[in-house]
Amino acid sequence: MVGMTELPAVVTAYATHRSPDLFTPDASVTDEGRTHTGRTEVAAWLERSSSEWTYTTERTGSARLDDDHWTVTEHLEGDFPGGVVDLVHRFSLRDGLIGQLVIEPVVAHVTGETAAP
Repeated sequence: MVGMTELPAVVTAYATHRSPDLFTPDASVTDEGRTHTGRTEVAAWLERSSSEWTYTTERTGSARLDDDHWTVTEHLEGDFPGGVVDLVHRFSLRDGLIGQLVIEPVVAHVTGETAAP
């Protein structure tokens, strides 16, 4: 597992302060089977996802695929449907910012299946 100090600054910043400024102007985020494109949609997704449920997170893994591609795995527990989930965040970086972020359950990442929206 890559330590937090070894992750790119923008990935570490996302983990602690989720802001649309961390994303490229044309970034895309795919979460819960939906893709949000551009800073305006990403900002709306960030606002909704931070206020929709109450949950705790614990980072359980991280890996460097190459200089621009990183994964971070988290265990979440909260008041969302099911109450517990392990998610993988796949970051694609460009010019020091997040160009693409795909968030999916660990099982979907491993098997290639996609979660139902």
